[in-house]
Amino acid sequence: MDFTQTHFELFGLPQSYALNRDMLDSAYRELQNTVHPDRFASQPEAEQRVAMQWATQVNEAYQTLRHPVNRGVYLLKLQGIDALDANNTKMAPAFLMQQMEWREAIDDARAGKSMDTLDALSDDLHAAHRRIEAQLAELIDAAHDYAGASEAVRQLRFMDKLIAEVGDVYEELES
Repeated sequence: MDFTQTHFELFGLPQSYALNRDMLDSAYRELQNTVHPDRFASQPEAEQRVAMQWATQVNEAYQTLRHPVNRGVYLLKLQGIDALDANNTKMAPAFLMQQMEWREAIDDARAGKSMDTLDALSDDLHAAHRRIEAQLAELIDAAHDYAGASEAVRQLRFMDKLIAEVGDVYEELES
């Protein structure tokens, strides 16, 4: 195995944002079975260390590719772009306004202890997440618009935080 391979090469997948999760999962299981440290327990210590390094790399690559934000960040990194650079916080004004509305809706649902409002908000956030993922695939895979993709990655990351916050409010209201 070659430690210089990209995550996509490691799993034998095309380098693109649009990803076949079943193929990724299958390739992961196959590689994990091949490099799992338990298979090398009776081998010399050097081979055990290499197997552990491979298993670690396979796990890290899998976690990166299976998560939409991390996959976008990784693909942009391969293009020499740091999508999460702290100095680049540019976002479309319309997205910023929508973000404020979502935050207010979360606060309203929390204050009103309204599960119905929270359910509707959760549906809206997940739909927006899927739209941004589709946009990100278009920007990276087809248009090769990496500046636009960088902004979309930041938006997607924000959506993940909002969805997690909604989950926290669900927990608060259920307890």
